[in-house]
Amino acid sequence: MTTSALRPELDDLRTRVSGTVTGREEPGYDEARAVWNGMTDRRPWAVVRAAGVGDVVPAVTYAREHGLDLAVRGGGHNVAGNGVVDDGLVLDLGDVHAVSVDPAAATVRVEAGATLAHVDAATEPYGLVVPSGVVSSTGIAGLTLGGGVGWLTRPHGLAADNLVSVELVTADGRQITASETEHPDLFWALHGGGGNFGVVTAFTFRAHPHGPRLFAGNLVYRQDRWGRAWAALEEWTRDLPDAMTAITTTMTPPPIADMGDEPLLLVGFTWASADRATGEALVGRLRELAPPDEEEVGEMRWVEWQQAFDPVFPKGVRAYWRNTSFDRLDDEVIDVLVRRGAEQTWAGTGFDVHHMGGAFGRVPEEATPFPHRGARFWLNIYGFWSDPADDADRIAFVRGLSADMEPFATGGQYVNFQGLEPAGHRAFDPRAVFGPTKYERLVGVKRRYDPENLFHVNHNIPPG
Repeated sequence: MTTSALRPELDDLRTRVSGTVTGREEPGYDEARAVWNGMTDRRPWAVVRAAGVGDVVPAVTYAREHGLDLAVRGGGHNVAGNGVVDDGLVLDLGDVHAVSVDPAAATVRVEAGATLAHVDAATEPYGLVVPSGVVSSTGIAGLTLGGGVGWLTRPHGLAADNLVSVELVTADGRQITASETEHPDLFWALHGGGGNFGVVTAFTFRAHPHGPRLFAGNLVYRQDRWGRAWAALEEWTRDLPDAMTAITTTMTPPPIADMGDEPLLLVGFTWASADRATGEALVGRLRELAPPDEEEVGEMRWVEWQQAFDPVFPKGVRAYWRNTSFDRLDDEVIDVLVRRGAEQTWAGTGFDVHHMGGAFGRVPEEATPFPHRGARFWLNIYGFWSDPADDADRIAFVRGLSADMEPFATGGQYVNFQGLEPAGHRAFDPRAVFGPTKYERLVGVKRRYDPENLFHVNHNIPPG
C-alpha cells in the first residue's frame, strides 16, 4: 500500500491519541522504530509515542479492530527486539515515566515507560531502593515482567518479587489493577510471565532502605589467575549472607573502559548493609582465597554504581544472548568457563555468572512463574558488537559456550536474557522455560485475559 493510501488510516489514528503518530516515510520514522538491539530492523506500519496513560486504550483498541500486530515498548532494551514489529503498530510508552515515592509506606509507583535510572533518581533522596537490574537505561516494565535480576537479588529478591500491584490495559480495552486481592491469577502471571497478558501502565513496588551510598566494587583477575578465582568463588559463595551479591564477568573490555585489550575476569559485588566492617571482612576473605591483580573497591552512590556498565551497552549495538542456570563450580565447569573466556580476544562478547540464593531462593517455586528458584548460579552469555560482518563469529561464540554448559544446566531460563533465535534455530519454548505445571497455569491466565493472543510480539505464551 502506498504512503498516500495509508494517510486516512494514520489520520484516523491521530484523532484517537494525544501522542505522536509516525508512519512510514514520514520524518523521524527510523528513529521512532529503532530499539536497543541494532540487529532488529523491523518496519512497523506506524509508531504511537504515547503522551500519557490515556493513549493506551485507544492504541490497543485500534490494533485489535484493524487486525494489526501490536508491539509494546517500555525502555526498548529487550535483547530479542520485541519492542517493534513488521507491518504492525508499535505502542511506545517512553514518555510515560513518572515515578512517585511514598516514604511513609515505603512504596513506589512507577509508570511503564520509566527506566531504572528514573526509578533510582526518585528513590535515592528518600534512602530507598527498588531492586532492579544492572544497566540503568533498561526499562522497568520489561525487566519486571520477566522477573528482574540484578545487584539486589540476594537481599531483596527479583524486581517482580517486590510488586504490590500492577495497573494494566487488557486486550478488550479494560483498565484493571492486579494484586494479591484483585485478579490474583493475573498478578501471579505478571511475576515473570512477560508481556503476554496486557499493556502495563504502572507498577507499585515495595521499596527497601538503602544508602544512598553502598560498599561495592570489582576485583580484577588476569588469565593466569582465573582458575584460582573460580575455585575461590565456589568456596566463598557457599555461606554468604544475603546482603552480599556477586556477579562475575568475563570479557575483553571495550576501549571506553581503558582496561587494556586482553580478556579479564571481574568479580563485581554489592554489600547491601550498613555494617561496612562485615562487608569488608567478606571481601577480604575472597582476596585471601584468590588475590586479584587489581581492584576498585569502596563506597559510592547507588545511582553511580547502577550506571557504571551503561557505556558498555549503548543503544544500537548488535546483540545476541543465551542463558541457563547451574549449581556447581567444580573442575569441569571451571574448565569450560576458563577456556571459553580466554577465546574472547575481541571487545564484543562476554558472560556473567550471577550468584543467586538469598531472598530470591526462599520464594516458593510455585509462588511465581519465574523458573528454578533453587538455582545457585545463573549464566548470561551476551554478544554486543557493532559491525554486521562480525555477526556469524559472535553468534557462534555465544552458541558454543551455551552448548558447552548444557551438560551442567539445571533447567532454568530467564526470558530477559533470551535473544531472538534466527529461523531454523532453537526457538523459544515456554513449556521448557517455565515447566509443564507453570506453563499450563500461564496458558489458563492467557485464555482468560487475551484469548485471541493480541499480545504475541514477545516471548509468547499462546492461549491454546
